[in-house]
Amino acid sequence: MVKSFSVLVLLLGIGAMFAALLLGYVPDSELNQTARYYADKTASETGAANIVAAIVVTYRGLDTLGEVTVLFLSAAIVGLVLASGHQQGKMRHAQPPSGELLVIGVRLLVPLILLLGVYVFINGHLTPGGGFQGGAILASAMLLLLLGDPLRTFSHKLIAIVESISGLVFVGMGILGIFYAGGFLDNRVLPLGTLGEVFSAGAIPIIYSFVGLKVGAEFSSMLANLSGTEEL
Repeated sequence: MVKSFSVLVLLLGIGAMFAALLLGYVPDSELNQTARYYADKTASETGAANIVAAIVVTYRGLDTLGEVTVLFLSAAIVGLVLASGHQQGKMRHAQPPSGELLVIGVRLLVPLILLLGVYVFINGHLTPGGGFQGGAILASAMLLLLLGDPLRTFSHKLIAIVESISGLVFVGMGILGIFYAGGFLDNRVLPLGTLGEVFSAGAIPIIYSFVGLKVGAEFSSMLANLSGTEEL
């Protein structure tokens, strides 16, 4: 009874705080100095039609590096936590065969999903999307493969190689920006090209491509580890 009452009080307190924020919210009548600079200068300085992508990859590139690092640590922790179960050598439960409709659907959809993921992060400088979104789409293809065949195994070594190489290239592009442009992850290490074209925005398409591969590999690593935890 006391526990339920405490939870209710906590929920009411949180609700009151959000209500106060909502009722007291007043939208800005104009952009602040930083936002105005981004709105006015991003397209000309980076050559990217997607201003959000340019901000995430270049102006706030260190934040993106931190986010990728957090995701890597999460994948590593999942692997470490589940490693003891794998080392015990216990076999997974035998799974009933998947339905024919699901198997055919997997064969049809997986290539299309992979193609969509690649499209999303390659065109992240032009359209909504980017490396994180594209990487998540790539990992969803792996999830679909596991749904179609729960006993399917994946090469952890290959996933680790893709993740490591992608991370090294991502950081390497950032370092090149320090020496050959204006700072870490400055996309002007390559020509900016023509605004709105695929080959534009300097190094942003390359950076986003490897971010997408890294994110996809990290999500796939977690899925591969989780899929092997069922025991007799």
